[in-house]
Amino acid sequence: MNQLFELLFEQYLEYKGVDIILEVTAVLFGFLSVWYAKKNHIWVFPTGLISTGIFVYLLCKWALLGDMMINAYYFAMSVYGWYVWTRITNDKPTPISQTTTKEKRTSIFIFIATLLFVYAVYQSVGKWTSWTAYVDTITTGIFFVGMWLMARRKIENWIFWIVGDIISVPLYFYKGLTFTSIQYLIFTAIAIYGYIAWKNILNNSRVIA
Repeated sequence: MNQLFELLFEQYLEYKGVDIILEVTAVLFGFLSVWYAKKNHIWVFPTGLISTGIFVYLLCKWALLGDMMINAYYFAMSVYGWYVWTRITNDKPTPISQTTTKEKRTSIFIFIATLLFVYAVYQSVGKWTSWTAYVDTITTGIFFVGMWLMARRKIENWIFWIVGDIISVPLYFYKGLTFTSIQYLIFTAIAIYGYIAWKNILNNSRVIA
């Protein structure tokens, strides 16, 4: 048991107490954000802003550039999503819907543009030195598309979250961020339930229509 504990949390011996508290706080608000997303509740965005804001600070401090850019993008998309979800059209807020052909093309563009952008950043700062950089690049592209689709209240966002979360569990554990790794493991389960919940809402809205 002691060996398992050391394997999971040994890296935290080198961290400042305030950084550990901040990471745990960010993880907790991250849980809340994903939970509210599953519930299709507007609080997904204010809780997300707190979580991503803290992670931007920590990841910048720890020089994890790919992860920092993901969270900076989440922060911006949370502001955008907050606006979209509360926007009133035809006397109703923006509903859950499926992606259009145009939005699918935009998703492909976001993914490819993200890969190129992250690659350029890693090259410029000499961070293209580990296999994790390749995985970072792919997960960044996946999460960028997922967050954009969530901000637009598209059901397909959950598919991107599920794939990205599954990849992130072992990735963050390898990087020494055990709490964050556990967070993504739970995120995977919530994302699966989120997809099912949104699917039911979408199907019910079609029946009523």
